[in-house]
Amino acid sequence: MLNTYFRVIVGVMVLLSVVLSVYVSPKWMWFTVFIGVNLIQSAFTKWCLLETILVKFGIKKEGASCSVK
Repeated sequence: MLNTYFRVIVGVMVLLSVVLSVYVSPKWMWFTVFIGVNLIQSAFTKWCLLETILVKFGIKKEGASCSVK
């Protein structure tokens, strides 16, 4: 379940940042860069802030979320 929530949230954030960069300011692309950098660091560190937040909200871990464990 955690994996599903993670993918939906990250997908929405990426799409939102692209829409904001088109209609508001191109500087919103930095938000997309931030998301990408966090995904890359989680692959190496096996830690993801979004996963930590979702677990604190009570979402159950069922397999890997943003990094394979």
